[in-house]
Amino acid sequence: MKFFIKKLITLIITLLLISFLTFTAFSVIPGDAALSRLGKDASEQQVEALREEMRLNDSLPVRYVRWIGGAVTGDFGESYRYEGISVSSLLSDRLPVTVLLSVIALVIILVCSVPLGIASARHAGEWGDVVTNQLTQIIMAIPPFFLGMILTYVFGLILHLFQPGKFIQPSENLGEAVKYLFFPALAIALPKIAMVVKFLRNSVISEMNKDYVRTAFSKGNTRTGVLYSHILKNALIPVITFFALVIAEILAGSIIVEQVFSVPGIGRLLISSISNRDYPVVQAIVLYITAVVVIINFIVDVLYQFLDPRVKTS
Repeated sequence: MKFFIKKLITLIITLLLISFLTFTAFSVIPGDAALSRLGKDASEQQVEALREEMRLNDSLPVRYVRWIGGAVTGDFGESYRYEGISVSSLLSDRLPVTVLLSVIALVIILVCSVPLGIASARHAGEWGDVVTNQLTQIIMAIPPFFLGMILTYVFGLILHLFQPGKFIQPSENLGEAVKYLFFPALAIALPKIAMVVKFLRNSVISEMNKDYVRTAFSKGNTRTGVLYSHILKNALIPVITFFALVIAEILAGSIIVEQVFSVPGIGRLLISSISNRDYPVVQAIVLYITAVVVIINFIVDVLYQFLDPRVKTS
């Protein structure tokens, strides 16, 4: 319980610290939100009146406390670019798309990487393992944006399995949305599959050389029984940490892939908001990304206590 409370406190402090740094950074960089909304032809009186209305003349600590207080309840203020539209409504439109894309990508990664990693370790040194290693090296070397372009060209323009740029919202047609998102999800998943396969293979091979494995074989256990009952349980522990980073990265929004496939998710919204100096939206998305990474790491730390009894806490 002490460990859980300690980690929870660390999580809260980390979120508060990063939220303050994020808010401060976007408050001190050049640029006037009021002038950006009114345009360069606005008079000084109009700009000053709008600054007062937007409460931009308040001190930084006052504005931060007001912002973080609203963020706790899901209120991030109004967008500078879309007048009268709240940041929360913009995020609520884009977040389901990013989450659905992430879920599809994670399913692909799990279904492909774990069996491939185990098979590669079981047949280490054989032709199948050699081919798998070469493929993973090649896939990891391909930049995500180029991989996305290849998938778009092959499956979109040649095979016509989807129409690039014609995304349908999940609320309108979930089946069509999943069909379209499968290809950007594949672009996200392929490099991650290669990484997980290589990591899991090395972890399984490392466990195979330990004393407890030889003891298990001496008791008459089969190779398959030892692999799934003993080796895999221990081999997956370090893989979980790596996989947690993969989950956090995907849930945080795959910015480049969303741009390539014209997916209206969090990543694409972040790019457009930065370009238009829509700082409330940028601050909210950065806070979301931070929260995802920190919470995933918190969950992994807690899971370690159940998965590995060797981990001692005080």
